[in-house]
Formats: sequence, C-alpha cells, structure tokens
Amino acid sequence: MRIIHLLQSPYFSGAENVVCQIINMMDNKDDIEMMYCSRDGQIREALSERNIQFLPISNLTVKEVKRIIKEYKPDIIHAHDMRASFIAAMACGKIPLISHVHNNNFDSRGISVKSIAYLFAGIKAKQIFWVSDSSYNGYYFHKLLKNKSEVLYNIINIDNLYSKMALDRNNYDYDIVYLGRLTEQKNPLRLMRVLKKITKEIPYVKIAVIGTGNLEEETYKEAERLELGSNVTFLGFRSNPYKMLYDSKLMIMTSLWEGTPMCVLEAMSLGVPVVSTPTDGVKIVVDNGKTGYLDQTDEGIVNCCKALLTDKNLRKNMSDASIKRAKDLMDIETYKTKILESYRSARG
Repeated sequence: MRIIHLLQSPYFSGAENVVCQIINMMDNKDDIEMMYCSRDGQIREALSERNIQFLPISNLTVKEVKRIIKEYKPDIIHAHDMRASFIAAMACGKIPLISHVHNNNFDSRGISVKSIAYLFAGIKAKQIFWVSDSSYNGYYFHKLLKNKSEVLYNIINIDNLYSKMALDRNNYDYDIVYLGRLTEQKNPLRLMRVLKKITKEIPYVKIAVIGTGNLEEETYKEAERLELGSNVTFLGFRSNPYKMLYDSKLMIMTSLWEGTPMCVLEAMSLGVPVVSTPTDGVKIVVDNGKTGYLDQTDEGIVNCCKALLTDKNLRKNMSDASIKRAKDLMDIETYKTKILESYRSARG
C-alpha cells in the first residue's frame, strides 16, 4: 500500500511533526510505503534527519498534485489540513482520500469560501480525523460530515523524543522557551509584550524564541521596540530544540487557538511545565495548577511564570506531574490502529 501525505507548508511545525510521527510508527509495516509531499524548504532537513522519503512540489495546486499522483501512483492520499484536503479532492479522482484537520480553523466557523470548499473535500473523503473536539465542532458544516468524522488526539513517541534530545550534548541556560511558529495563530506580538512584563519582574531572565513564520520580521521589530535584546534570543528554526527545552524552567505560549499542540506534549514529556493561554487544545492536555498554568490575561501569565521561575519546589512538583500526565496520554498502539484501520477501510 503506497500512501502520500500531502501538506502545504515547507516548514516544520505541529502538523508536520504529526505526519512524521505517523510515518515513523509505520516503519515496521512491510506492506506500507509512505511518502511525505509538500513544497520544498526547511522541511527537507527535518525529513532527512528522520529518514523520511520526500516528494517535493513547486506549489500546492491541482496540477502539481495530479503530477505527483501520476509519478508516485499512490493507493491512498492522506491530506493534512483543509486546503491540502480540498486540493487533493480536486485531483485524486478515484484514489481514496483521508483528510486530517490539525487546527481549529477560525475562518471556517461560519459560511465562507473556506468552509464551503472543505465541505466538498469532506464529502469526497473516506475518513476525516480532527485533532480536537473543538476543531470538529468549530467547523460550520461538521454535522454533515458526522458519519465519517473521528476526533484523534495527537500523540508523540516519548522514547524517540529522549533519543533525539540525547544527540545534543550542549547545556543551555535559558529560563523560558517559546517553541512554535511566528504566525497569527501563535500571537507572537502579544508574546513579546508579555515577555517585556516578565523582564520587569525578573530583570535577569533569559528567554529563547525558537521558530520562524510570516510574522517573523514584525516580531523582531516589536522585540526591538520593547528593548528586549538583553533578555530574548531569537534562534530561528531548530530541528532538535529538545535539550534546550529540557534545560529550561518553563515553556510559554500566547496562542489564539490550537488543535492538540505537539510542542505542549513534548514539553510535558520532558518535564517542562507549560504556561499558556487557555486555548481549546491546550486545555485538553494541561491540567491547570498541576502540570502547568492556563491564564487569559497578561498579568496572570506573568505571575504564573514568576512563580515557576522563583519556586524550585513548585517547578519540581509540576515537572513530575507533567511527565506522568504525558505518559498517561500517549497510547501509540491505539493511535496506530486507528490510522491503519482508516487506510484499510478506505481501500475497501
């Protein structure tokens, strides 16, 4: 069985990480061959490190997807997120389509071009996976797709995470780490304002910002305006940020919305408490007050960070609770079974 995983982004972030997890967990299946397909770019390095086959496209268009279908001859297309699913639905013909929605798409909560386009893809798809209840319920036409929809929370392979971290033998002294894209969803300009307030409370705090995105330049300018240069270091994309995260005291997020964020699962698995806005996907994973803190206000986020940065015992208790919570959440075999069943069912 040959499967193409179709994505639109040339970067490595949450959805891309999920796809890599899926491909890696099928390594021992001799009857399954998987190919990662997206625009070329930063993603190539991440795939190379994970020994994942890559089929680059110049752009996510119907013409390009038809070309790679003709070249690779897949038995199934597993499309990730709404646009990739729509393009795949337009191009796949009789090839079965699996759609996987990794985000709580705000622009599909009402009648819009996007929500209508995805309805076509959803009708065409044999199976739809949603990474959270809110991503499913938030889609305007979700009731029309109920019979083929299933909520499938993201997971990670904790052993692989620690093995990858062990490749980095450096020690880091960052107190706070932000790990994620610099895009509207992640609200990086607010992040900079929150970090400024933290530096006023703890002037010596050291912060690493790991990630890139279309708001990168604006975020740099906001950090410069706020005179964060002595506290905040922008590190760009890092294919292996895990030792840096492990050595930190907490991970911070100010997202507007989330599915089931992989970086949160990774931080908790490494015993790093998370301080975040209480977005839908984060609330599923973080136990507020036990494995981290969830607060909507700038003041609340700052106070939570201050508590973790200054109270070693609190940090240790939350670290231990985070590790236990992560282990309880990671049922790889059930996840793998659901993916395999969707492929077999799609082929009939």
